[in-house]
Amino acid sequence: MVMSRDQNAGRTHSMKTDNSSFERVDEFKYLGTTLTNENSIQEEIKSRLKSGNVCYHSVKNLLSSSLLSKNLKINIYTHMCRTIILPVVLYGCETWSLTLREERRLRVFENRVPTRIFVPKRDEVTGEWRKLHNEELNNLYPSRNIVEVIKSRMRWAGHVARMGEGRGVYRVLVGKPEGRRPLGRPRRR
Repeated sequence: MVMSRDQNAGRTHSMKTDNSSFERVDEFKYLGTTLTNENSIQEEIKSRLKSGNVCYHSVKNLLSSSLLSKNLKINIYTHMCRTIILPVVLYGCETWSLTLREERRLRVFENRVPTRIFVPKRDEVTGEWRKLHNEELNNLYPSRNIVEVIKSRMRWAGHVARMGEGRGVYRVLVGKPEGRRPLGRPRRR
């Protein structure tokens, strides 16, 4: 596979090395991350949000049950979000450069589940049923904004990259393990 930002590069021929030839592609998946020739993250964010929706829908029946109280649903969602959904959605987010459109998509994804948990509310003035506004939702369910989580991870990655070579975190980031592991499975203790 050959990726190039030049739209005409590689169209007439493919790259050949030894006995292998590589064709030009517009996008491919590498280590779970979608890479495109335009270097856009829109497709990557779309696939990450789709994976997060799959995680949510696996427990949707539990969170929409009328047998559970709202506090228990919030507790379940908080733990599930922190341990399952956010790691799936935020995998590789340190390399994203977010535009306002992507930030909005992430916020909509983040507010979707609490909106479903807190059923519509009756308006005091008009007496009609309506969905909760984002401010009301944030007051009922205080959580860290997903965009702020991404930006703090980016700040931390930059902080680690600027650390000195003597720091342990930096050595883990750039270090290469030495030696060889023995063949076979580890011995029982």
